[in-house]
Amino acid sequence: MSDRPSNPSQSLSSDTNRAAFFPLKAFNFFLYGAIAVFASFFPLYLQDAGMNKLTIGTLMAIGPFVSLIANPFWGYLGDRLENTRRMLILMLAGTLVLAQFVFHVQSYAMIYVAMIAFFFFQSPMFAQSNTMILGYIDGSGRKFGGFRLWGSLGWALTAAAAGFVIDRTGTSPGVPWLFTGLLGLTLLCAIALPSLRRATATSIVAPGGFRKVLTNPTFSAFLLLGVLVSIPNAMNGTFMTLYITDLGGSRELVGWAVFSASILEAVFFLIFDRFFRRRLGFMMICLTAVSALFALRWYLMSVVSDPMHIVYIQMLHSVTYAGYFYVGTQMTSMFVPDAYRGTGQALFTLSWSGLSGVFAGIVGGWMFDNFGAPMMYQSGAALSVIGTVGFAAMGYTLYRSRQPDPVPVQGKS
Repeated sequence: MSDRPSNPSQSLSSDTNRAAFFPLKAFNFFLYGAIAVFASFFPLYLQDAGMNKLTIGTLMAIGPFVSLIANPFWGYLGDRLENTRRMLILMLAGTLVLAQFVFHVQSYAMIYVAMIAFFFFQSPMFAQSNTMILGYIDGSGRKFGGFRLWGSLGWALTAAAAGFVIDRTGTSPGVPWLFTGLLGLTLLCAIALPSLRRATATSIVAPGGFRKVLTNPTFSAFLLLGVLVSIPNAMNGTFMTLYITDLGGSRELVGWAVFSASILEAVFFLIFDRFFRRRLGFMMICLTAVSALFALRWYLMSVVSDPMHIVYIQMLHSVTYAGYFYVGTQMTSMFVPDAYRGTGQALFTLSWSGLSGVFAGIVGGWMFDNFGAPMMYQSGAALSVIGTVGFAAMGYTLYRSRQPDPVPVQGKS
């Protein structure tokens, strides 16, 4: 079944919208649940296989490094094919197959090769799933947060259940089995989704239009400051589980830490749906506040002595990550033409998890190995403070200049 509309100007019909809502929610639930298992417990899987912190960090940094190529490639391909749903099916199938090589290779050299191929398919999935959500809800009156919250629930509930299971079965075979099963369910949900008809299916952005978006000083500053704020977040995502076990915590406690970080995300997505305003001034206030909370979060992480304290501190993730993710997604949609929606979200993802993830994995692993986790988190707090000051200064500059809110660039037919 083709995902292209018979009428280029036609958007999703109301019947198609309604048919997409349930499998779209299930898709987000299982996708985020699968990645929660991989992101939270794969570092422990590698540690149990005998790797040190620097080696684990370097291996996990492959994902953000590969995403520097994979995100633009899949974003551009999706925009050219105007077929995000089928492209995601291909990405999920590739990830599912390559995961089997990742979990079963026996040498360091082969696991690096397998991880490169694996992350080429896996790393852009969040950006393209956001694009797909925006496509299905376009013209339906539904809000983005109402669907993305199912991803937060999937991440939280799956992590808690996975921690219980893995604490009893071990990281092997627990991690491979859980990840494979959840990814298989995600693939089935993607197949069950109806055809996605995009209103801009045959729109062509004027030459240089996307280049003008990239050179917009406000948007570029947002991306650059986002890299600073996201580096410590990426460090935490890679090494938090190892920090818990180093402090004497169990695998089950790891699951509860991930649960506490995500369970309230759904609430904050709904709050943002209710109170969010597509105004640059409001967005700058949100980004400044979120960056300040990030700084507080990393400082608290640097002074903990009991692994249970990490579970409580992780609750700040719900407002910090949800706030930055929601505002960033909406800001990107304001600056990027509809015809380049997938590419724009890929660019935002690169700034948030690509560049910062490479730095976080390698430098964070080196700092953890040589100076300990407290020093790693203190450096993260410092970076977040710089980001806070940067966003505040940018907001003040916009206020003084009375810069108007951007109008998305439309493609020419």
